[in-house]
Amino acid sequence: MLLGDIAEIKTGMVLTRKKAEFPKDVKATYRLITLKNITENGILNDEPFEEFQSNDVLNPQHFTGNGDVLIRLSFPHTAIHINEATTGLLVPSYFAIIKVDSHKFLPEYIAWYLNTDEVKKELERSQAGTRIPSTNKTALSAIPIVGIPLTKQQAIVNLYNLYLKEKILYSQLIEEKEKWFTALTKKMIKGEMKEDIS
Repeated sequence: MLLGDIAEIKTGMVLTRKKAEFPKDVKATYRLITLKNITENGILNDEPFEEFQSNDVLNPQHFTGNGDVLIRLSFPHTAIHINEATTGLLVPSYFAIIKVDSHKFLPEYIAWYLNTDEVKKELERSQAGTRIPSTNKTALSAIPIVGIPLTKQQAIVNLYNLYLKEKILYSQLIEEKEKWFTALTKKMIKGEMKEDIS
């Protein structure tokens, strides 16, 4: 089966059409999800959301909903699952919003699946020959989806979440080691510490 068979796919909003040019034109202010908010692993980072000042009150269809999957339309096509804590964010046109049939597929599983190397290579192939590599709704709809039981989908999601936690911990450990090494070498250069640290 294809992604288009099990999900509704639409692109985000073209912001230039609704951006307030002057303070007097502002009808509403919204939190905006941008590329800088998403890591390469498909999770939200600690970057604050930008504020978008709109010249109109926007339709709810342009905002993230619980269970949505967002995918970046340009390389590296990172997908992210939206949970209750990340609802209500305005989605710009460089993302697609995927609403999955949750009776058959877990949105978290679809987000993980879209982030696999196989899918990313498939999206790259579909863009061959284009000057600005960007995918579209048609290409996304044609992505083959491997259907497995919901219990196996949940097992994959649990395993992936565990892997991400470990990866983040390793990154933090490396960061701390780098700080330690930098501080230690500075002390050694200043003569505050002997060379033999064994």
